[in-house]
Amino acid sequence: MPRLAQHRMYVFLLVLTICNTAGLQVWQTLFDNFAVHVVHLQGHHIGIIQSVREIPGLLSLLVVYLLLIIREHRLSALSVLLLGIGVSLTGLLPTFAGVILTTLVMSFGFHYFETTNQSLTLQYFDKQTAPLIFGRLRSSTAATNVVVGLAILALSPRLAFDQLYLLFGLFIIAASCWALLQNPTDHTLPPQHKNMVFRRRYWLYYALTFMAGARRQIFVAFAVFLMVKKFSFSVSEIALLFLVNNLVNFFLSRLIGHCIVRFGERKVLSLEYFSLIIIFIAYALADSKVIIACLYILDHIFFNFAIAIRTFFQKISDPQDIAPSMAVGFTINHIAAVFLPVLGGLLWLVDYRLVFFAGAAMSLISLLLVQLISGQLARHEG
Repeated sequence: MPRLAQHRMYVFLLVLTICNTAGLQVWQTLFDNFAVHVVHLQGHHIGIIQSVREIPGLLSLLVVYLLLIIREHRLSALSVLLLGIGVSLTGLLPTFAGVILTTLVMSFGFHYFETTNQSLTLQYFDKQTAPLIFGRLRSSTAATNVVVGLAILALSPRLAFDQLYLLFGLFIIAASCWALLQNPTDHTLPPQHKNMVFRRRYWLYYALTFMAGARRQIFVAFAVFLMVKKFSFSVSEIALLFLVNNLVNFFLSRLIGHCIVRFGERKVLSLEYFSLIIIFIAYALADSKVIIACLYILDHIFFNFAIAIRTFFQKISDPQDIAPSMAVGFTINHIAAVFLPVLGGLLWLVDYRLVFFAGAAMSLISLLLVQLISGQLARHEG
């Protein structure tokens, strides 16, 4: 593939990744304090909202059918536009029903872009380059989060929640409109299948994707909520934590891509899941603000290792299967995400520690599954 075509696609994905990241970061940074102090929500409300947030992820398989009527790079830009609209409206509808509505809009945009983003990256970059590109994009998301965190720290004392959401949302809308005018595609690539693709030989990819989605929801739905509810983190403290976290990940994300190339997916994912078992148990037992903050940063570092699941799939897949398989993979990733936050919210009412012990158990299952990667690669190469 011509280097110019790869460069155009990289710039296109970089701009949209920055926008997508900024939108989610703003939503997450402000959400728990917005939910607790403005909308006055409780733990079970948070569980419901987080489950609703994952419904668009469950419906990511519909991307395959959308590609019948719209090109993949256009869908990427439209998805980020939808994200910007959802973020803009969040603070303007400060009720439980309003939060559910804006969360759905925001989430459809976020998840559909992530699906097409992963697909386009695997299509345009080879097996040795793709992990490095994923690492660079992860690094750019960390840098974006640093800028967003600093902006929130500077603006939150002066602006209300609705003004903050609207300001960042309008910025995302403007950038996505630019992306709609671009055409970074290369017509020499193999055409993607426009139908659902399920293959028996991809079963390990499906299993790892399902477990990654399950354990990730424990962290996404309840880690920051634990900080606000139990440890009384303020908006400024959450923003500062996000800032430190993303500074660390800015420097480490590129290294993770190199580690995947050098050591392989099995070793990288084994380190991730072994570490997560310890981290989740520590979440349940910790009683210190500093320890909880450190655990949050460590969790994010190891979360970046999950790009190895996608690069593993690239090594065992047919080139024409990438777009539909990324859509199917995102759906599988979110099957557990739809019901786990609600179940976690109910467990929280009994004892919040049960939520994090469940996350440790899920990480153990994933650790056992990744030991099968070498055999899958050997059979594919054979």
